[in-house]
Amino acid sequence: MSTVHDTAADLAAALADGATTSVELTQLHLDRIAEVDARVHAFLHVDGDGALADAAESDARRARGEARGPLDGVPIAVKDVLTTRGLPTTCGSRILEGWVPPYDATVVSRLREAGLPILGKTNMDEFAMGSSTEHSAYGPTRNPWDLDRIPGGSGGGSAAAVAAFEAPLAIGTDTGGSIRQPGAVTGTVGVKPTYGGVSRYGLVALANSLDQAGPVTRTVLDAAMLHDVIGGHDPRDSTSIDQAWPSFTEAARAGATGDLSGVRIGVITEMQGKGWQPGVMQRFTESVDTMVAAGAEVVEVSCPSFVHALAAYYLILPAEASSNLAKFDAMRYGLRVVPEGDPSAEEVMRATRDAGFGDEVKRRIILGTYALSSGYYDAYYGQAQKVRTLISRDFDAAFAQVDVLVSPTAPTTAFRLGEKLDDPMAMYLNDLATIPANLAGVPGISVPNGLADEDGLPVGLQILAPALADDRVYRVGAAAEALLTQAWGGPLLDKAAGLEGVSR
Repeated sequence: MSTVHDTAADLAAALADGATTSVELTQLHLDRIAEVDARVHAFLHVDGDGALADAAESDARRARGEARGPLDGVPIAVKDVLTTRGLPTTCGSRILEGWVPPYDATVVSRLREAGLPILGKTNMDEFAMGSSTEHSAYGPTRNPWDLDRIPGGSGGGSAAAVAAFEAPLAIGTDTGGSIRQPGAVTGTVGVKPTYGGVSRYGLVALANSLDQAGPVTRTVLDAAMLHDVIGGHDPRDSTSIDQAWPSFTEAARAGATGDLSGVRIGVITEMQGKGWQPGVMQRFTESVDTMVAAGAEVVEVSCPSFVHALAAYYLILPAEASSNLAKFDAMRYGLRVVPEGDPSAEEVMRATRDAGFGDEVKRRIILGTYALSSGYYDAYYGQAQKVRTLISRDFDAAFAQVDVLVSPTAPTTAFRLGEKLDDPMAMYLNDLATIPANLAGVPGISVPNGLADEDGLPVGLQILAPALADDRVYRVGAAAEALLTQAWGGPLLDKAAGLEGVSR
């Protein structure tokens, strides 16, 4: 009998064997959401009726022998930054409260075409601006490992839904680490594909040159199977890469043997030392040793421009965000606040943005507008783009020496809710290890690699590969997962204790 603890691959196999039905699986996860989400708050909107209707259609297809793929009938959750026809899309913001898009994002349409019932939309930092999901206008999501701690951000809702067994699969988006960092602190797997490898059409933009949708799962194989569904060229996205991609599922299955013979692994000099939690670095060192024992060769690699990545990112992202968010003007859709009297359009716009945008969004709009302003563009935005080029060159030089780069995914484990909310710089530092990949457009994965000694909370191992080499991320990631899971004696999430008194 299938349970919410089964992987998506196991659920797919059960469906193929006729051992369960999509309606049964969907109802199972809806029941789990009803049981635990009042405490976790992973979801902003649950579409039980729609998910069950889609599940019934999936079962009918399987009965006719017309399954659309291995994941047909496996339910999924979607981050609330992707447009969903007929379902609210708020981006975690009051300014879009109640907005129901008339169209699906390409990622969503591909999920529907592949037959995955959509359970609902997950919570997020407002317009994906944050590292803790505390900046959602609808309240924070909590980490299933410890409900007093953050689940990462901006996609903490998707990661928490998977970690709390409310969904076997989820979609997140990664602008500076918003899939990988939540993966690290919740003990889940998060993948940022090569920029352009997954369509951005219908993804409400934060920063066009950085945003990328990707899988949030409990295993590397599940992520690979989901990536095979959502990836590929889309003519509606001008940044979409027009090329054939290999099967990521096959790459993950190949890596699951745990054999890393001949694989050259680069340890990044700049991603260690002061500021990194000792327990995080201890698990990282052990993970590298485990990979060496499986045949990998380790090379120390220096990427000197990475130390400037955070500063460059927090100029480029606000600049693009200030431009993207200008469309929320109270004139076309979304919230409209009309001051008393006979206000001008400008006054309506000002009042609406004041009421509709949260503090972090306002902060970044101001930063971005300043960086793009006359007289400061070259000094700030222009210089940041030059640093971005240097970071890409560092990656090129590193990948000339090694097959993949490895580092901790995040410098610390999950911190307590409210601990860094009033300190933006401390919050931004959580993306220290993940930002370079977004600036360069390369793919990366975060794989759980144990618990920190200090607090017993999850730690993530980040694996980065050259652009277009996403299959390498899955092959090495699956090998690391197999080796590390064996070392723990079972799946890491079995050790989560945050939801006390709830059936496991």
